Amino acid sequence: MTTFPGATGLVFNEPPLWEMGKPGRCAADLPRRDVERRQIDNAVAGDPPDFPELSEPEIVRHYTRLSQWNFGVDSGMYPLGSCTMKYNPKLHEKLAAFRGFAELHPLSPDSLSQGALKVMSELERLLAEITGMQAVSLQPAAGAQGELAGMLLIHAYHKKKCGRRTKIIIPDTAHGTNPASAALCGYEPIPVKSNENGILSPESIAEAMDDQTAGIMVTNPNTLGLFEEHIKQIAEIVHRKGGLVYCDGANMNAVMGIVRMGEIGVDVLHLNLHKTFSTPHGGGGPGAGPICVRKHLEPFLPVPRVVERKGSYALSSDFPDSIGKLHSFYGNFSIMVRAHAYILSMGADLKRVSELAVLNANYIKERLKGTLHLAYDRPCMHECVFSDKLQKKHKVTTLDMVKRLIDYGFHPPTVYFPLVVDGAIMIEPTETESKETIDAFIEAFKTVAVEAEQYPDQLRRAPGRTKVRRLDETSAARHPCLGG
Repeated sequence: MTTFPGATGLVFNEPPLWEMGKPGRCAADLPRRDVERRQIDNAVAGDPPDFPELSEPEIVRHYTRLSQWNFGVDSGMYPLGSCTMKYNPKLHEKLAAFRGFAELHPLSPDSLSQGALKVMSELERLLAEITGMQAVSLQPAAGAQGELAGMLLIHAYHKKKCGRRTKIIIPDTAHGTNPASAALCGYEPIPVKSNENGILSPESIAEAMDDQTAGIMVTNPNTLGLFEEHIKQIAEIVHRKGGLVYCDGANMNAVMGIVRMGEIGVDVLHLNLHKTFSTPHGGGGPGAGPICVRKHLEPFLPVPRVVERKGSYALSSDFPDSIGKLHSFYGNFSIMVRAHAYILSMGADLKRVSELAVLNANYIKERLKGTLHLAYDRPCMHECVFSDKLQKKHKVTTLDMVKRLIDYGFHPPTVYFPLVVDGAIMIEPTETESKETIDAFIEAFKTVAVEAEQYPDQLRRAPGRTKVRRLDETSAARHPCLGG
């Protein structure tokens, strides 16, 4: 019999910190002052912040409880589709915390920052080699900012050629942020539907592409977890009309070391270091969304750029066609250190990472096929997409089933995305879960499917073992309470 990680137990409760606090309680431990005390000018001082006053034990217990109420990849399997919630080796945390990195001031001169600049230069070179592109900028601080940077590069490229273009093709299987990134650059997003196999047809792109279209934003593998098999032919169609191909590389964990994007017609690609290259992901950041380009787009990369001259490294802004600066200083440096360490430690096994990620997703697809409706019954990449079509006759929804999964100790998969699948359940196991854990997840989902048929009300009330029960998600989204 499978033992599931979900269980009941004593869960400590506490009131909001503003109710716990009492005037005079303090947990601060400030270092000895080595300058004279000065009164702040009232003209620049405002009202003090409304912070609760708490003792050290209250603070320690508060954060310990928060860690127990939360669920993370260090707690258990986190199969959030399109998010690549893989395990983060703790060695990388140790390296990022080295004093030479963690305490380096961003205003330090290049002469005192040679180690950090060398790490950035080497990481750029490694990402170019992995993706088959010619140049890289590490500056974008997140995937969406990498998308925006890609669009700004395409806009600058066409402007340099004295060509004004107004449209961008965006397939229905692209990531949801793509249309917004294009619109921010003044482009009109032109939607294109995928075909009956869940991928793009060259014919549909040829029909949409004209001399007013700046290019295409394609996610590959796409959000159905399927590889765009006609990408080379599609790139040729776009290039013949003078357009450029942008690839959303958020799903690179499926093709790392296997597909060289520069050789299949991609002109600009963004990566998510905080997904593919193991650095912490979730909780709102920090992240890093480097962009990789082919030679003809290199002059437009953001500044400053890391340059090497006779063995020394420096930051240079002497690139007149650059789109400019995207981020304060040079981006989230500690994330770069972790990604650099990950790539060096994995070496040639980076290809193996993608192979195992794809194998695990296809294993789940085959084991759950029939239990859940499979949207596209064909080999997938790193994630697979089911729906609640088989459970609708019991009036059980996708949301009901994934809430019940929590009771079995698993974080819910991504739900209701991609939008092209009604009631979508997108599962991405990553390469870092063992077969035993994946088998337990599959058995939990099969048990939930049986419950959907026999005890549907139990699912509609789920979860039942958590600190809080089913939330009113609509009210939480529309009326968030973020203060005390």
